[in-house]
Amino acid sequence: MALKESHVAGVSTTVRDVTLGQLLEQAARSAPDRLALIAGVPDPAARRQWTYAELHTEAQRTARALLRRFKPGERVAVWAYNLPEWVMMEFGAAMAGMVLVTVNPGFRANEVEYVLKQSRAAGVFVVPAFRGNPMLETVREVAPRCPELREIISFDDWDTFIAAGDDHSIALPDVKPTDPVMIQYTSGTTGFPKGALLHHRGLANNGADTAVQMGVEPGDVFVTTMPLFHTGGCVCCVLGAVSRAATQVLIEAFEPGLVLEMFATYRGNAMVGVPTMLVAMLEHPSFATTDLSSVKAICSGGSTVPAALVTRFEKELGAPFTIVFGQTECSPVAAMTRTSDTIEDKAGTIGLPLPNMENKIVNPDTGQTVPIGEIGEFCTRGYHVMLGYFEMPDATAASIDADGWLHTGDLCAMDARGYCTVEGRLKDMIIRGGENIYPRELEELLFRHPKISEIAVVGLPHEKWGEEVAAFIRPAQGAVIDKEELSAYMRASLAPHKTPKHWFVVEAFPLTGSGKIQKFKLREIWAKGELTAL
Repeated sequence: MALKESHVAGVSTTVRDVTLGQLLEQAARSAPDRLALIAGVPDPAARRQWTYAELHTEAQRTARALLRRFKPGERVAVWAYNLPEWVMMEFGAAMAGMVLVTVNPGFRANEVEYVLKQSRAAGVFVVPAFRGNPMLETVREVAPRCPELREIISFDDWDTFIAAGDDHSIALPDVKPTDPVMIQYTSGTTGFPKGALLHHRGLANNGADTAVQMGVEPGDVFVTTMPLFHTGGCVCCVLGAVSRAATQVLIEAFEPGLVLEMFATYRGNAMVGVPTMLVAMLEHPSFATTDLSSVKAICSGGSTVPAALVTRFEKELGAPFTIVFGQTECSPVAAMTRTSDTIEDKAGTIGLPLPNMENKIVNPDTGQTVPIGEIGEFCTRGYHVMLGYFEMPDATAASIDADGWLHTGDLCAMDARGYCTVEGRLKDMIIRGGENIYPRELEELLFRHPKISEIAVVGLPHEKWGEEVAAFIRPAQGAVIDKEELSAYMRASLAPHKTPKHWFVVEAFPLTGSGKIQKFKLREIWAKGELTAL
């Protein structure tokens, strides 16, 4: 059917019918002695490493050790920064037929408790602490309120845990590509986080196709900077690298000087990073003196990348630049530019669908496809769409229609070639440095504060972060707003990056006829300089 009739863009090739375990097994079989994983920590003496044969063996040990404590189908959470053992868990849980629940290391007690309870996690693997967040202590605190949580395992006790995996009499179950393998939490306008239940086939193919389109070749060195709790890290980076049997340098936590040193030391070829990461590398004092001649594939996403930055990245890094677009619910990439695209297309569009998926633009009110060039809701269909939101059938039905189309909530337009441009969001989601922040969650917390009568949380444009969080407050009668007090109040309950950067006091909000706050008008008032921040 012609594009102008259907307004659907898609490519048909063969979907890989593999599990995550089989993906690793294939890499181990094709390149057993190639380095698979290097712990990218600052101290060179502490940089542990594994060949593909060793990584496959460790993943199998992890699977057997998990089966000693848990049953196939159970959910096991991982709350940690980028550790090599996180990667062992990703493949080990997959081989054991379990579902990995990924948790942001920036979360606080109430956020972690919600995830553990809603996912009905039977176990959680956790680091003692990270960047001042007492994670093990927090898990022990919330555990009594999580009735299905049986096991808390510290990564400090990994050697003791995995020793049980030396028992080869523990048989690994038969796992199918359509089986669930991961739950990643996202959120929507309701303010309640939803667990996207993702399957082997979706993640394996998405990671592999993203790497191919980036230009990653078998045996390349892939520097992984994205957090593993996010699909950008555990899919686009980890699975992308393994699908090409690439050597992966795993950065514990992003630091631009360290990343540059890793590229120089290991002759790095590729990386995925949100724009803020790439800008931080370009601005680092050691950038000019670092040998980056080996770099050949840079991929970004999470927010739009201005044309000037695309030009600068390609010029200064000397490598083709690609941009991915999607969301957790689609494993996560639904569209991507190509290395051969023009600068204009790389900067101004999100490219075309990956193989084996279709994209279309619909009228969000009628569900009908819109004419070429008209703005509507971006929908996508194919192998990559999630199984649904874990134990949330109504939310799933609202997101995936009867014909299998995932309605993303993003406002886009498609041209006659099938290339899409992002025009805005049906949802109010804020993207700060690649991190998704959902205003409703912040608004509900702030609304409970006695000094606040009405609240609107809005994303304001920012050159470095893409967007910054801003809170517009109508105070309770007689109340005096103290931004330091409110910041401390927010940080006690939520991850630091969600705390508003800007605070404004307003006498009244611009409202729709039905009484809803018009957030776009708040942005306009701010842009005109008519409001002064506290």
